[in-house]
Amino acid sequence: MSKKAWGGRFQEESISWVEEFNASIHFDKVLIEEDINGSLAHAGMLAAQNIISEDEYSQIKAGLLSILEDYNKGQLTFSVSREDIHMNVEAALIEKIGSAGGKLHTARSRNDQVATDMHLFVKKEVNAVIQATEMLQQTIIDLAEAHIDVIMPGYTHLQRAQPILFSHHIMTYFWMLERDKSRFNDSLKRIDLSPLGAGAISGTTFNIDRFQTKDDLGFEGIYHNSMDAVSDRDYIVETLSNISLSMVHLSRLSEELIFWTTDEANFVTLSDAFTTGSSMMPQKKNPDMAELIRGKTGRTSGHLMAMLMLLKGLPLTYNKDMQEDKEGLFDSLTTIKGSLKIMNGMLETLTINEAVLEAAVNEDFSNATELADYLVAKGIPFRDSHEIVGKLVLTCINQGIYLKDLTLEAFKDASEVIEDDIYNILSPKVVVNRRVSYGSTGTESVKQQIEVAKNHM
Repeated sequence: MSKKAWGGRFQEESISWVEEFNASIHFDKVLIEEDINGSLAHAGMLAAQNIISEDEYSQIKAGLLSILEDYNKGQLTFSVSREDIHMNVEAALIEKIGSAGGKLHTARSRNDQVATDMHLFVKKEVNAVIQATEMLQQTIIDLAEAHIDVIMPGYTHLQRAQPILFSHHIMTYFWMLERDKSRFNDSLKRIDLSPLGAGAISGTTFNIDRFQTKDDLGFEGIYHNSMDAVSDRDYIVETLSNISLSMVHLSRLSEELIFWTTDEANFVTLSDAFTTGSSMMPQKKNPDMAELIRGKTGRTSGHLMAMLMLLKGLPLTYNKDMQEDKEGLFDSLTTIKGSLKIMNGMLETLTINEAVLEAAVNEDFSNATELADYLVAKGIPFRDSHEIVGKLVLTCINQGIYLKDLTLEAFKDASEVIEDDIYNILSPKVVVNRRVSYGSTGTESVKQQIEVAKNHM
């Protein structure tokens, strides 16, 4: 006869390598705090409902707290033969307090137990991600304010487009992160639900109080259908989706930093603490942390796809497949928290090479649109202005100069309406600060944007 907790109807013992394949204790042991807290709430409710005695509850509570203390001291041993964190804790409890420990599982299944653990864990972790996101947002605000007047090239298609403020550029990522934060916060409405008391599938015959355990565990809401309670993994899919999109945003910022730190651009310098060297080439300073964030984005997206494929063909309610919902989620949460922390450190220690940026915007054609707008203001249709400026740019390219280097005579040959005020108009600082529309790159507009951003913190 099997010695498993579920082994009453089995006559043979499990094979060791089958047990190894079946077990989840290697990774779900991180749920021990949630598992014990859920068990404490469940035991307290059983006592309140007179399903177990107060003495039994006291023994169970003391035993569970002692197990958690043992774990924190590194004195708790886990066994693969007990499959998961739930059975390992239960076995340790029975070993500590005897038969009273066996009453803890009254009116409860591992199905609603693991669902409760996961809801508690994901709630805690998502709040940690939100906090880390806000730290990075604050660093972005600080960076923008510290370099409010620095002008840099703006790009489309990775080609110089128009001059912009560095502060305007970096604040773009604040708003990406703000949407990420909003999505995480919104998902808490679906994470913060208690499945405890749903049993294996259909509830229980015992007179339990699910609302007591909901309140004791700090859940905002409760599942109204026992089958939904044990089979729902939507909140995990949603969390993985939110993580994946946030990682995409961090990857885009990483790509900017990687480009900005090339010798070809040299717009910024990363701290040595967030770069590495080459084992062969002594001169190298590689943006490895930014590259790792960019690379890790693939694994978080992969975990999302794996979870969607895991669920797509599952009938109600619990299936062993659902054991596979954890490793990818745990890894994604670790990845996003680490990536946010690394990105925050890179930006906090970033050096902006202002002289390089100033030279860059004075030696390109990113002011060409300004010249076209100037002609439009003089009454020339935009399409005609566009052609005039395009020909002037071609002239400059052929001569190896820029628009600001053209003589007034050359400008007038192109269009008689051009006056000597054009040289001021073409100045990158003037180009930037003529942008006065809400949300634009003008200095006053960016200052306004930063104040709005602060109100979101």
